Amino acid sequence: MKCCQFSVAGFFLSALVASAAAAPQVAAPVAKEMNFLEILARGGVMMYPLGLMSIVTVLLILVFMLTIRRNTVVSDRFMDAAESLIRKRDYQGLIDISQRRNECMARVTQKTLDFVVANPTTAFENVREIAQAEGSHQAGIMTSRITYLSDIGSIAPMVGLLGTVLGMIEAFIEISSGDVHGVRQMGLAEGVSKALIATAGGLAISIPALAFYSIFRGRVQKYISELEAAATYFVILLHAQFERKPSLSFENLGLDPREDYAMPQVSPLVGERRDIHGI
Repeated sequence: MKCCQFSVAGFFLSALVASAAAAPQVAAPVAKEMNFLEILARGGVMMYPLGLMSIVTVLLILVFMLTIRRNTVVSDRFMDAAESLIRKRDYQGLIDISQRRNECMARVTQKTLDFVVANPTTAFENVREIAQAEGSHQAGIMTSRITYLSDIGSIAPMVGLLGTVLGMIEAFIEISSGDVHGVRQMGLAEGVSKALIATAGGLAISIPALAFYSIFRGRVQKYISELEAAATYFVILLHAQFERKPSLSFENLGLDPREDYAMPQVSPLVGERRDIHGI
């Protein structure tokens, strides 16, 4: 009987020892795995403007990839049609085509020909100035649009730095208000993590924004050069048509040059008056 009691006691004692040995493994704190959104949520209040800027950056990149293309600036199809209509002096037809085309060169053509049709007797220097002004306007629009990416690339690190400063301030407030050594350490870790998350968020937005700004800036400079070349060619075609304007002549007025002035007739008195024979 006693043997049974000792065996039962030994069984429970071994079970307690095994549970005690396993207890530290079970009770040991396991680091919780956090997903990306949970990490961003720990970045503090400055993550909201950073999130908004990230959305705007992605939208601008997509829009610029679709709009900053050669066919949206100047296309061979439009230039061929413009040359053909200018040689025919069908300015109104070219204006109608320009209104239907959504490209920069079409805007330059439309503005220039609107001025020509409204002022048919104007000097060609005025026409040239209208074309140059509209070309500069279209180039300025393309350049100013991509500067939004540069602005976001400059502002995002500043917002992240502000989040860093706020996180460090919060960490030091926790340290100064804590009474227990462990609480101080936990407060410091939380504030520093918030600061680092905000800094990383600002850099994660700034780097792609500046990279795509450099890409689109190169494209814009290339297409502006092509727009200038196309506008110059367009102005030269118009100048050739202005030089070929018909000038006033006898044929255009419906007159025969031989009938403009009557030939002098011999006076009937010449044969009768001897005193004027010597004149």
